[in-house]
Amino acid sequence: MSDTATMHVDGASRGNPGKAAYAVVLARPGLPVVEEADGIGTATNNVAEYTALIRGLDLAAELGVRKLAAFSDSELLVKQMRGEYKVKHPDMLPLYRRAKELAAGFEAFAITHVRREQNKRADQIGNEALDGRPRRRGQPPPAEPDAPATGRPPAARPKPPKAAVTDATVRDDAVAVLLSAAQAWAAKGLEAVPVEAVWEQLWSVLEDGGVLRKK
Repeated sequence: MSDTATMHVDGASRGNPGKAAYAVVLARPGLPVVEEADGIGTATNNVAEYTALIRGLDLAAELGVRKLAAFSDSELLVKQMRGEYKVKHPDMLPLYRRAKELAAGFEAFAITHVRREQNKRADQIGNEALDGRPRRRGQPPPAEPDAPATGRPPAARPKPPKAAVTDATVRDDAVAVLLSAAQAWAAKGLEAVPVEAVWEQLWSVLEDGGVLRKK
């Protein structure tokens, strides 16, 4: 079994700057998934994204993770962490430096950009935190609102319509996963991104796109 943990992070800001929150979903081989999500006051989207990564790296280190594959739907954050983009805004430099410092503490660390569809759990609990339902480590998921006085259960919350998934979308997502991994392998060797983590993301793309159910 691989000893590499996978971590999905997400940050959100309603207003940019506005009410902001972070979310972390950490999966360790053979152990329960650990989730965290909470508000961080007023911040920009980029600050929220970096906060999510920093909190996630702190969490992984505290839980004894030594090898970590991180995933984010923020292309800016991923490219800055990989040295492909420079961090130009002075307010972001302390967050960037802290994230790099924490990442350097792992035996192996890689960060990969994924589309929001492949980061949906972190996105979900991040939005729940923005709505006043944080998820702190060690606490059970927040309970749904109580039933109304009539005794009837509360009405189901309407689900937002899903974006149409086409063959082209699935192809582009799959290529993005493989291209990102190939670039990391070319730059830092095969240890940069565990094959198991790449396969997990590719599997998610194919499953979400319905490819795995096709005959």
